[in-house]
This record gives sequence, C-alpha cells and structure tokens, in this order.
Amino acid sequence: MSKTALSTPDAPGAIGPYSQGIGVPGLVFTSGQLPIDPKTGDMPGDIKAQARVALANVAAILKAGGSDLSKAVKLTVFLTDIADFAAINDVYKEVFAGAEPYPARSAVQVAALPKPGAKVEIEAVGVTA
Repeated sequence: MSKTALSTPDAPGAIGPYSQGIGVPGLVFTSGQLPIDPKTGDMPGDIKAQARVALANVAAILKAGGSDLSKAVKLTVFLTDIADFAAINDVYKEVFAGAEPYPARSAVQVAALPKPGAKVEIEAVGVTA
C-alpha cells in the first residue's frame, strides 16, 4: 500500500513531526485541526467560530487529498469542555447541511489542546471516490 503526505497552505502547517494529512488509495486521513486561521495565525475566541475554522482547515486538507466534507465518513472532535457539545452540534448541522447522511462522529473532552485558548480540535477521514 502506498501512502502520500498531504500538504496545503489553506490549513495551518504541522507544528511537529507529522503530516497535515495522509492519502492512501480511496481514503484521506487528516491530522487534528485546531481553529487557527492559516493566513493570519489568529484564532477566534467563540466556540462556534472555532469549530467553523477547524472544519475549514479539515476541508482544505480533504480537498488536497481529492476528497471534501461531503465525502467525510468519520470525524473525531476533541473539546476542552464537553458543555460545548451543543454548540458543536449547531455548527455541524450548518456545515454538513445537504450532505446527509452525516458522517459518523465521536466527541470527547480532553484536558488541554496544543494551542492555548483552543477549545476544539477536529480530525476526519474522507473517501476519494
């Protein structure tokens, strides 16, 4: 099986020894995406805005691998406060409107994320066919 490292300037660069994403025949795997604007390096404070930015970053990496959010089959959402789960659901419904069935998803609370102030990190698996 061959794997290809994915990279796009439309998502934040890796801050460690990992790839933004990996493509294998038929699938794209994204690394967890923080809510960092790749052009400015800024991060919004509001959880809904953070979720939108993180999902935009995920979408950019999926696109670099020949997929997109409508082809996402599994997302994992990491939250620093599980009380933000309802807000994440609101954004999820917005972003995936018309792309039903919704991708499978897990959401877990974590003690912290790699960027101070980040409330959410999202990773995805998408198909390319």
